[in-house]
Order: sequence, then structure tokens, then C-alpha cells
Amino acid sequence: MNRGRRMVSVLGSTGSIGVSTLDVIARHPDRLGAYALAAHSSVDTLLAQCIAHQPRFAVLVDEAAAESLRARLPDECPTQVLQGEEGLSQVATAPEAGVVMAAIVGAAGLPSTLAAARAGKTVLLANKESLVMGGHLLMAAVRESGARLLPIDSEHNAIFQCMPVDAGATPSLKGVSKVLLTASGGPFRTWTWEQMAAATPDQACAHPNWSMGRKISVDSASLMNKGLEFIEACWIFDLTPAHIEVVVHPQSIIHSMVQYLDGSVLAQMGNPDMRTPIAYGLGWPDRLTAGVAPLDLVATARLDFEAPDEARFPCLRLAREAATRGGTAMAVCNAANEVAVAAFLAGQLTFTGIPAVIEGTLERADIVEPTSISVVESADAGARELAAELVAEIDARKNTVNLA
Repeated sequence: MNRGRRMVSVLGSTGSIGVSTLDVIARHPDRLGAYALAAHSSVDTLLAQCIAHQPRFAVLVDEAAAESLRARLPDECPTQVLQGEEGLSQVATAPEAGVVMAAIVGAAGLPSTLAAARAGKTVLLANKESLVMGGHLLMAAVRESGARLLPIDSEHNAIFQCMPVDAGATPSLKGVSKVLLTASGGPFRTWTWEQMAAATPDQACAHPNWSMGRKISVDSASLMNKGLEFIEACWIFDLTPAHIEVVVHPQSIIHSMVQYLDGSVLAQMGNPDMRTPIAYGLGWPDRLTAGVAPLDLVATARLDFEAPDEARFPCLRLAREAATRGGTAMAVCNAANEVAVAAFLAGQLTFTGIPAVIEGTLERADIVEPTSISVVESADAGARELAAELVAEIDARKNTVNLA
């Protein structure tokens, strides 16, 4: 192992963010290296990544998948296979890995992200649910341990780039009047409510600008992705909901903006490619080549902006209301959305049923202060049960109507 390199644990290496992270790492073998790769159960993809990147450790949460990877790794590959949450925690806190890419999708990413923060790592945060569910806990861990938190979501990375930051990567709000969080509008930006009610999972996953996993693609289509990012921005930049404005920008060229008291607006621009914010995080405070084509403003020709329509996209409103309400409301909102999106992808719920499940769950759930990770996990589990009940109720009503 070259001690001069910055070693990275990539949590969620087989997802789109993880694959892009490894692409950037491979472009800078003299500066970066993969210390550990982690996934849930994707043996084939992780096997190929281990052979290509030769990490010290590979982690699979699923025990049977871990056993399969052990059996299939070639003898010449130096990678040791770990399993379960214990394995994730080990590679997230290992002294040899100064940087942790937190890219595990959904609530499952919270424990390892929190462990990395408590260990004082440079945390490249691509798992927005960690902040949505446990923002109070995660930000407290960052402050107490001296960890660096660098946002990787393109929007938050853009905001970070447009704000002054200190040597600890802490952004300053001095002179800031508002943050403008951009949204592409997704594939249904111009669709009516009736059209969206009949939308298929494949249509919802056909994002016009970004190549993403199915869950996050559905979130983008419903604007819940922007709602979760709204909550995330509150935590990362210590903002109140009143200081964040969502602006629909279909071209996804301006990734977000910061408005200052003197009337200035600073924007971060670039082609829609996640390797740009990933390279920014991996190289910070330096900048690295990312394999991304430079922006051609003449070819871009125009930049459009419009206000979001919360009547057609109520998920954005629900997320903002959860942020304003505080406590475990944000964790409940996130859990209900995960259940609803899974039901939609499985054909059990219409696209427009997603916000109905979220709103119903928020109405039924008890909201408390998130004083520990166990409280957050309890709120998450309870919300999932409520959301599943609502999905079943909606499905039953639909079947009753169809029979009639």
C-alpha cells in the first residue's frame, strides 16, 4: 500500500455512485486508492471490482453473498471478505481509510455513515437518508470528532462550492440570504395528475438528464428526491426551511445557487455527471480531473427556470413540512417514502399513491425527539409498518373498485 495515497472505503460500491467513485479513483492511481468496497448482495459486480481495484477488504451485508464472494475470489486477489453490519463498521472506521464514500442507498446507510463520522473521517456524503433520518446525530458526531463532511449530491456540492469554507470544510453563512436548490423536474415535469396516475415504473425511471438507480429515479419523478435534499440542506448548511427555495431548472446545468445579501447570486455549473462532485470530494481542497466533458455554453444555448408545482408534486410539500415539524418527522417521511416507492415499483401502488402513503403515515405516526440512533431506528421501523398498512388499504380499495 502506498502511504502517499488517500485511501478510500467505498460503501455502496456497486451502485451508480460507487461505480463513478471507482472510475475517478482509477484515474488517479498516484493519489487515490480503494481500501475497502462494500455492497449488500451484488456478488458478481463486487467480484469484478475486487479484481480490478484490489482493495484490502470487501464487505457484503448478506451472509450468503459474502460466502459466495469468498469462494469465487481468485487466489492471487489480496482482498479479505467481511460480512454484515460489523464488517461495514470496521471498514468505515479503519485507521488506514481516511476517506469514506457513504453511498449506501436508503436507511441502511445510517449506521455506517454515523460510525465514520464518529471516527473523525472525511465523509463524502452521498446517502441523503443519513441526514434526513439522523441529521441531529450525524452533525453532532461531525462536530465532536472533528470529521469533515463533504456533500456529494450534485446540488449540495454546488452550494458547498459557492460558499466560503474553512480548513475543516465547515461552510460559512456570512452574507448569505438564501440558498436556491435546483430541480430538473424529472420525467413527469409537464405531465398532468391524471397522466401520472397511470404512469409505469419504467416511465418514472426514465430520467431525462441523469443515469441513476430505480429508487432514486422514482424519487426524482415525484420530487421527493428534492424534498429529501431540502431537509439535507437544512442540516449541512445550518439553514431554516425559510432560507431555502426550490427552483425547477430542466437542463440540470446549474446544479444550485447561493444568493447573498448584496444581491449577488453564485452558481455552480457543469454537465450532469456525478463524477464532478465525486472528484471534488475525493480531491478536496484540490481539484482533480473527473473524465467529464467541459461545459459548452454555446451548445447549451438556454437555461430555463420555473417554480415547482406542489399541487402535482405534493411530496416536496410533505418533506418541507416534515423539516419544519422537526423531531422524527423527517425519519418517518423518509421511511414511508421508501415503502411507497417499493410498492410502486412492485406494481402494488400507483405513482400518485406514493404521496398519499407518505401523508397518511405522517398523520398517524408519533413524532418524538431523535435523542439516539435507537430512537431514530424505532421511528423508522414504526413508520414502515404504518406505510405498509396504508399500501394494503389502498390496494384493497382498488381491488374492491375493480371487482365492482
